[in-house]
Amino acid sequence: QVQLVESGGGLVQTGGSLRLSCAASGRIYSSYTMAWFRQAPGKAREFVALDSYSGSKTYADSVKDRFTISRDNAKNTVALQMNSLKPEDTAIYYCARHRSPYYSDRGEDAYDLWGQGTQVTVSS
Repeated sequence: QVQLVESGGGLVQTGGSLRLSCAASGRIYSSYTMAWFRQAPGKAREFVALDSYSGSKTYADSVKDRFTISRDNAKNTVALQMNSLKPEDTAIYYCARHRSPYYSDRGEDAYDLWGQGTQVTVSS
């Protein structure tokens, strides 16, 4: 059973950068879409970015042009580079794998493998 473990979270000032990493204990097949979600205090979990099985990348409007998702199938890792961070980016960030190969969407219900999350806090 593959497990996902996020790292790289922390405290950063407004305008700063962080790089999150998601390491899989097993192989990440390129046929699966990988995604990042986040959950702020008192709010529902929301989509952040995905790297689809086809290689295309999709971002939430709120992070477009600031965040970059990437994956390294050989190293079984998925990363999220976050630049120009804002206080509203404060949340727990989760990586996830889509439940089916050759599918891609933003809904969290489509993902069945999740990491434990890593906290990102952006101070104003």
